[in-house]
Amino acid sequence: MKKIILFTVFSILVIANSFGQRSCGSMDYLADQLAADPTLQQKMDAINMQAQQFAAGKKTRTIVTIPVVFHVVYNTAAQNISDAQCIAQLNQLNLDFAHLNTDATNTPAAFSGLAANTQIQFCLAVRDPLGNTTTGITHTPTTVTSFSTNNNIKFASSGGHDAWPRDQYLNIWVCNLGSSLLGYAQFPGGAAATDGVVVLYTSVGSMLSPNPGGGSYDIGRTATHEVGHWLNMRHIWGDDGGACTGDDLVGDTPNSEDANYGCPTYPLLDACATVNPGAMFMNYMDYVDDACMNMFTTGQAARMASLFTTTGFRYPLLNSLGCTSVAPCSGTPFSGTVSLPNTDTLCSGTKTLYLNGATTGTGITVQWETSADQITWANATGVNNGISYSAPASAGVKYYRAYVTCTTSGLSDTSNVVAVYSYGVNSVSGNTTVCSGGLVTLTANGVGAM
Repeated sequence: MKKIILFTVFSILVIANSFGQRSCGSMDYLADQLAADPTLQQKMDAINMQAQQFAAGKKTRTIVTIPVVFHVVYNTAAQNISDAQCIAQLNQLNLDFAHLNTDATNTPAAFSGLAANTQIQFCLAVRDPLGNTTTGITHTPTTVTSFSTNNNIKFASSGGHDAWPRDQYLNIWVCNLGSSLLGYAQFPGGAAATDGVVVLYTSVGSMLSPNPGGGSYDIGRTATHEVGHWLNMRHIWGDDGGACTGDDLVGDTPNSEDANYGCPTYPLLDACATVNPGAMFMNYMDYVDDACMNMFTTGQAARMASLFTTTGFRYPLLNSLGCTSVAPCSGTPFSGTVSLPNTDTLCSGTKTLYLNGATTGTGITVQWETSADQITWANATGVNNGISYSAPASAGVKYYRAYVTCTTSGLSDTSNVVAVYSYGVNSVSGNTTVCSGGLVTLTANGVGAM
């Protein structure tokens, strides 16, 4: 099926009750997303066209490894799933995308020649966006009892957790979803701040470590399905179905009348697949139970691979250091150099001093310090690469420096000192503020740093 159909930025996987059949609200959501971003349709058209061209070219594919971070956001102890459960889910993703899942033997012989190793794998992040060592799993308590498709889960300000950079990580949020939601994912083309996959906490698991609360969706295939959407997979029946007109934009998947549910008996015939081999209900992009999904096709694998060409939407992930271990520090670290922002004066508000070139890695700590006399120093709050400073309320000077320590060796280094001055303004002629511009006469000038 090769015609181009426009689809939603997000796929929403829903269950009608706690563990009933799956259903989808993606087309309703599409209208909201297109209304919010008038450029989205054009972006998705371009991505789909590139996928078609890549598939037609039959280019050689190499293994792609994607760094993953799990954001577990919980309101109850049960929702705070263990790191082991997240790792089990990651393992199942790798098996499913490589067609090494133990239930791959259940793929019918008529479809086995189409079943594909997508050559896409996943690794748990060991380096965070700041270059520090991480487990690749965050745990965040929240007062929110359940989340929905409004993306609140993706922002700390609304009770969730902010996304890590999408050009370095696949974000997988794990939480309690309301309205019988099982999960949803953002297709390529959407906003960076919301990019990733969201799954219900009871769906996280694997064949070796089923989720005890997952019922028919307990072995991790919700994540497999949703990551498929994140990699530009459409539902097997094409979402725009009716009279067998649905199109999933993949050439080797049989046309399907609609979604399939439960665990059908092979062969499954419908109005579109009227003769053997029938419907490909065991495809990960259908709606059957977890235990009855077991394959992606060669065409689906090619569509995913197109995202990782040099002009592909997810190509930047190939340069991610997310799964490259941070070397432990040793000896004396280098404190780097504290530098000023582009302009070194301000009348109000805050600016940032930047720490450049400092040693980073496992066991490296950065502590910012302030002083009024460069003799007595006090700790100040600042992130590893910068600290904000404000215009002092009265005339005077405040000094800043960074103190970098290697905890392994116990050795440290101190950066250069930057001074922030406040000069008292004794008079202003013809105006009441020095920040609004215009011609004035001053006896002293603003706030500066040097």
